Amino acid sequence: MSLSSEERAIVVDLELEKAQVAYNETIWLMEKESWSGAAGRLYYALFHVVSALLIHDCHPTNSHKGSHILFGNYYIRTGLLPKEYGTLYSQLESIREEGEYNCVYRVTQEELQQKLIPAKEMMDTITKRLKNNE
Repeated sequence: MSLSSEERAIVVDLELEKAQVAYNETIWLMEKESWSGAAGRLYYALFHVVSALLIHDCHPTNSHKGSHILFGNYYIRTGLLPKEYGTLYSQLESIREEGEYNCVYRVTQEELQQKLIPAKEMMDTITKRLKNNE
């Protein structure tokens, strides 16, 4: 099923909204020192902003793996976005998975704080790109 340009714009806005909500939840969880929960929300903030980008450019996907593959193929390998964004996206997914599924792994404050500013910069860069291309 393909979306009209109007429908696509609505879905992109909804994805960007979800990204911002997830980022705000990240900050709240960090204030509560819930590092694993915050890592999960930060990953989802990036997932939704990447989904918005993919949908905007007519590359929708239905999976996390598909999102990573398409993001890498269309934006990282082509140089449209910095390689560090692809690395950060993958690292946060790994941290989220380890934090949620590995009972002996603990997300630390330090590792999460190292990712917070770069994640926000990535979100802002992609959001700006989308808003400039409306």
